[in-house]
Amino acid sequence: MNILEKILDNKRKEVSAVKENLEYKNNHVPLNFKKSISGPGIAIIAEIKFKSPSEGVIYKDINPVKIAKEYENAGANALSILTDCKFFGGDISFIEEIKEEVSIPIIQKDFIISESQIIEGANAGADCFLIISEALEKNEIISLIEIIEKLSLSFLLEVHSINSLKKFRKIYPDIVGVNSRDLKSMKTNLKNFKDIYPFLPKSSIKVAESGIKTSEDINYVEDIGYDAILIGTSLMKSGNPGKSLEKLIGSS
Repeated sequence: MNILEKILDNKRKEVSAVKENLEYKNNHVPLNFKKSISGPGIAIIAEIKFKSPSEGVIYKDINPVKIAKEYENAGANALSILTDCKFFGGDISFIEEIKEEVSIPIIQKDFIISESQIIEGANAGADCFLIISEALEKNEIISLIEIIEKLSLSFLLEVHSINSLKKFRKIYPDIVGVNSRDLKSMKTNLKNFKDIYPFLPKSSIKVAESGIKTSEDINYVEDIGYDAILIGTSLMKSGNPGKSLEKLIGSS
């Protein structure tokens, strides 16, 4: 069983334990995630995560609100919040806490496989949801998208390979992400961004995810044609995520 299979197996168990028939409380005015990453120049989606299967513990001081505010002050256009607990050290409560303290949109990054996760995330204040193509069948992707759009929220449809693009033919996502990480080996390869780009929907906002560490990396994906990057591990590992983002933006 590879790491993706282990994560999904655990996620199914978690979802089965969540009470059914969760109701959307509509406590938050959704922020426009697409608009936030559509401006001139390459947009930055700064990520908060405290551990990962490939890196282990990344950052020990679990203070998501402090990091989120530092990211916003450093110039992030949006935030990505890991909410998976077992493998990434996240929690849905992070979104609730951060939502009250920042004015930029939040994407819930998790292995979303059910309606209950979307309702729970929406109630916490998520403006957008990561949908991983490799984790779902096409009909499941369509079903989740319908729920998200019904709530007037956004989604980022993520792919890790050219083959997974086949799953969403005739699905025209506003935002599509290419992840350079192989979900089986958990290794990154920046060449993935260039190989997959020509096959992406032309009308979509395009986000490069994982493996980006330097201003040279940012320039590389921007030259390919990407509109935004999602960056987290290198910032968190630095020990001072906000300051590291500020330096990275200043040098790119």
